[in-house]
Amino acid sequence: MLLPDNKKIYFLSDFHLGAPNHASSLEREKIVVQFLDEIKKDASEIFLAGDMFDFWYEYRKVVPKGYVRLLGKLGELSDAGIPLHFFVGNHDMWMRDYFQKELNIRVYFKPEEFERNGKIFLIGHGDGLGPGDHGYKRLKKVFRNPVSKWLFGILPPRIGMGLANYLSRRSRAQTGTTEETFLGEDKEWLIIYSKEVLAKRNIDFFVFGHRHLAIDYHLSSTEAFAKVDGVVALAKAAPPLSTPWRGVEGEGGEARYINLGDWINYYTYAVFDGEKMELKSYKGKDDKIIRN
Repeated sequence: MLLPDNKKIYFLSDFHLGAPNHASSLEREKIVVQFLDEIKKDASEIFLAGDMFDFWYEYRKVVPKGYVRLLGKLGELSDAGIPLHFFVGNHDMWMRDYFQKELNIRVYFKPEEFERNGKIFLIGHGDGLGPGDHGYKRLKKVFRNPVSKWLFGILPPRIGMGLANYLSRRSRAQTGTTEETFLGEDKEWLIIYSKEVLAKRNIDFFVFGHRHLAIDYHLSSTEAFAKVDGVVALAKAAPPLSTPWRGVEGEGGEARYINLGDWINYYTYAVFDGEKMELKSYKGKDDKIIRN
């Protein structure tokens, strides 16, 4: 799929609206809406990579109150013909069909691949991917179970929403009281996951949220691709960790891992103009972006 002339694709994640309190959430929501209003003139598509809300649950006939500015702006963009894509995060995984029916937003529950201008993007929220975090992975299976969703739904909204918001706001990263720390290439689960995917197929850009850090990382690997009788195979004698990953010989270019960061500490977003992919801060915090 080719981008129209002078159009761009935008990627955002982790607004966590609703946290840590109404006043700061409302201020943040207004900033997000202002940004969306500014990009509507040249946006070809917008990808929202999860945790738009600190908690979201759709009852059959009721959705959480608030967020009218953001939802209205998304509706306006959708009505203007701009395709919107939303990947559920660990804080807003309990979606039904409100976004699809009311806002014409495509909703995804797992990472998906997209091809734009000859580049392959693997996009998702990022929770539960890669090694480690086994406790959350077990918990995710419980929460994704339809029975769990039904059981929560029979609670009166005053109790259910109150309990859920309380638990969500206890999360250190989501309250924004402490910034996350980059653990290094060999310990960041999503970087490890991205390398594992690269060992199987060629991807140009891995785009995730969840981690809250703003990261633009040229991938490297301890494994390399080789062609044996025309078949792609893994070669263990590979470039060192400091060597950028180049994929299969003759196919694609340097792979990059983009973690979009949050709109609590960083206000970061990624933009693809058909040739170049950039990670930027809307609030002038580009020096906070982790790069290699």
